[in-house]
Amino acid sequence: MRKLVLALLYTALLTGANPGLAGPDFEGDMRKLTLVDPAALPQAVLLDEAEAEHALDDYRGRWVVLNFWATWCAPCRAEMPSLSRLQTAMPELAVVTVATGRNSVTGIRKFFDETGITNLPMLRDPKSELARSMGVLGLPVTVIVDPEGREVARLIGDAEWDSEHALSALRSVMGQ
Repeated sequence: MRKLVLALLYTALLTGANPGLAGPDFEGDMRKLTLVDPAALPQAVLLDEAEAEHALDDYRGRWVVLNFWATWCAPCRAEMPSLSRLQTAMPELAVVTVATGRNSVTGIRKFFDETGITNLPMLRDPKSELARSMGVLGLPVTVIVDPEGREVARLIGDAEWDSEHALSALRSVMGQ
């Protein structure tokens, strides 16, 4: 029953939570991008593949595309290559991928190897502490973070992050 309730909640959020605040020029998948009042991100410890600790503050001073995903999430796996291509297309921003929940380093590494992803971090939020504190209820979720470390936009669900629509929306959010 709990899984059914969570699935229904996720579906409701995916279909209804995004449209109202999107910018007027956002098209394609970016119609799901919701602009929010800037809000500071919570402090969190993320682990890399060697169990070294990292903080979101490591990215302060840069625009960040913060993506919450999981190895078992089919839409997450489908969008990951586009996030890699986004990092190549817009090197001035940091695309930060965070595998939330139970994701083994071996599983993440295998997926990255299979898809040829070499330019994204393999960060993990093993207890979902960051995801929970940011209200991430389903996956994937992508948060746009300004150089001051504040959330300024959020997209629930998957997207083609290297599409012309996405590049245009990101440039708009970044004020370029």
